[in-house]
Amino acid sequence: MTTTAAYTGWRKSTYSDDGNCVEVGHSDSGSIGVRDSKNPFGPILDFDQDSWAAFTRHIRTGRLDR
Repeated sequence: MTTTAAYTGWRKSTYSDDGNCVEVGHSDSGSIGVRDSKNPFGPILDFDQDSWAAFTRHIRTGRLDR
């Protein structure tokens, strides 16, 4: 995990509803950060490009559905 200052351009998904949102930001090094929008100074999950691509691919295909 890393600090908020390392990331810029935080944005929420258009699918997010009020209060249950995650935000995605990008760092200068090319990594992707994910944080809870209700706690912008809390922990950030840090993904490298390959891990982010695999994660979003699994989401789109439903592989992570319960």
